[in-house]
Amino acid sequence: MFIDIEYIKQFTDMMSEGFIFIDKDGKIQIYNKKAKEVFGVTYNQGKGHEAGRILKGDIVIIADNNLGRDDGGLTPENLKVIGIEDENIDIGDSIIAIGIYKDEGAFPKYKNTKNFKEEVIKLNTRFLDIDINVEMDLVDKTINISVDGKGFKIEYINALGHLVVLDGDSKEVKFYQAKGYTIRKESIFDLLAGKEYMAKGKNIEIDVIGRDIFDIHGYVPAIKEFYETAKGKELSFRDKFIEINGRPTLCSLEPVNKKEKRVGALLRVKDISELKNIIEERNEALLKLEEIEKQFIQREDNINFFNKIIGESAEIKEIKHLLYKASKLNSTILLLGESGTGKGLMAKEIHDFSKNEDRPFIHVNCGSIPETLMESEFFGYESGAFTGAKNKGKIGFFEMANGGTIFLDEISEINLSMQVKLLQVLQSKAFFRVGGEKKIAVDVRIIAATNRNLEKEVLNGRFREDLFYRINVFPIWIPPLRERKEDIHSIVRLKLPEICNEIGCEEKHISGEALNKLKKYDWPGNIRELENILERAVILCEGKTILSKHLKIELREEENNTQVRSLKIEVANAEKKAIIKALKICNGDKKKAMEMLDIGKTSFYDKIKKHNIEVLKYGNLSVKTNKDIRI
Repeated sequence: MFIDIEYIKQFTDMMSEGFIFIDKDGKIQIYNKKAKEVFGVTYNQGKGHEAGRILKGDIVIIADNNLGRDDGGLTPENLKVIGIEDENIDIGDSIIAIGIYKDEGAFPKYKNTKNFKEEVIKLNTRFLDIDINVEMDLVDKTINISVDGKGFKIEYINALGHLVVLDGDSKEVKFYQAKGYTIRKESIFDLLAGKEYMAKGKNIEIDVIGRDIFDIHGYVPAIKEFYETAKGKELSFRDKFIEINGRPTLCSLEPVNKKEKRVGALLRVKDISELKNIIEERNEALLKLEEIEKQFIQREDNINFFNKIIGESAEIKEIKHLLYKASKLNSTILLLGESGTGKGLMAKEIHDFSKNEDRPFIHVNCGSIPETLMESEFFGYESGAFTGAKNKGKIGFFEMANGGTIFLDEISEINLSMQVKLLQVLQSKAFFRVGGEKKIAVDVRIIAATNRNLEKEVLNGRFREDLFYRINVFPIWIPPLRERKEDIHSIVRLKLPEICNEIGCEEKHISGEALNKLKKYDWPGNIRELENILERAVILCEGKTILSKHLKIELREEENNTQVRSLKIEVANAEKKAIIKALKICNGDKKKAMEMLDIGKTSFYDKIKKHNIEVLKYGNLSVKTNKDIRI
């Protein structure tokens, strides 16, 4: 395998997985943004703190689920520095300890256990007028240290030594343990021995480029394999579960050659803990759904719900069930379906039936915003942020939707760089305005929609995998009109009077033959196309009854079993119909049509020329062909 390092550096920070490249000497040459996030090389969570060391009089809080295991080799003897001397404490114990550093007159508080059958170990106390609550969950494998209500939580796989330090004078947090502490060489043993710790905060990161891979990740088996492969060993694997620096990961290892000579190796890393959080979020949503389902069954016969969504088919009833459930959850909802199926209406109905119905509903058409303006439109900007900016600045869509719902329609149209920023907002519920320095927190319910296959977009590199997981918590597929044609009668019956009223003409009715013609049509444009056809029919009809001739749609030719055309003609005809249908669905957008058909630009335009297809106008699309076919 050959990789140009300079070329790789240009796009690795856009990847949804960690990417580490070492040369044949084991020196790090590439360590992308995602890898830095996974292993804590950059750590932007929490308030942060300055660099320093533990000083006499500081309050030390320790939560260690396996003494001596992942704490730098901490021993019971080392605990004397915070006033704990107990012969019953042994290596391997779980211990929670609170004491004052190098103060012989202080009385520590602690709890240790040798019984690993306990699911949760807690110590809740008031120490020097400070409320300190520590909880070690040995089932979910999390340790949370809370100081006056502010929590410092870390997940682990096998063992973890967690540490929080308060300034002895101000009682403010001066250090807290976080992921990446192994890389920063900040074990409890080292810090209690007087070693200086590094600063944390925005844009603070450890410089790893050029450093030895063992210096960063230690002499663990996976890193040794990584190093040996870079040196020349023939080894590779894909999606192998490996724990690195206490982080659960799926790793893929590949050797890197240049002109058949080994020049290094690369390691691709996926953080399993992020996927675990999403799965937990989905599981919580499913538990709520079971409760809602019971309530829904009890209320179904008595309530009139979602009456703006027309239809009595089994498919539309199932959609209403799902929308009702979605309206009672706070989870992110993803609406999937072809253009014109009513995703915008359904998003609004979810909002209107939610507890935040009186709060804002902001509909954002992601496909209509220029890439250069997308960040400022989403998150707003400060005065003078860029040329042309308003003097008073401007709030963005997320601030407008605070407390309510933001509907991200056509989310697949967002470019990759903006997807990164959107993912960060979905995870933290906070952002910075363009040109701003103040972080703005928002409480927003997210509903997203797309007419594309997002899984395919992920595989093709056009949509971030981690963003897909984040928005795909509760997906709802909306069937096209051709799969629920029994609803056409109901839609026509309710829409015709509305259309006549909007146009300003007397109410009109539709004949049985015309209605039958509507039911025979495949409706590539779905409900939106049906409404357009009805509106045109109302305008064309001079009487009170809409007839078949007023419906400007072309039905498929009836099959003739006695006539067989050549295979070449049949294939050409099918190809032409597929192109016309794609153009119709995409409202004349040729770029989207060729993506839908999955063909290249040159081939697409050659076929348009071959079949004499000409897009005459957009919106209500007309297509000119050599047989004067119109759709």
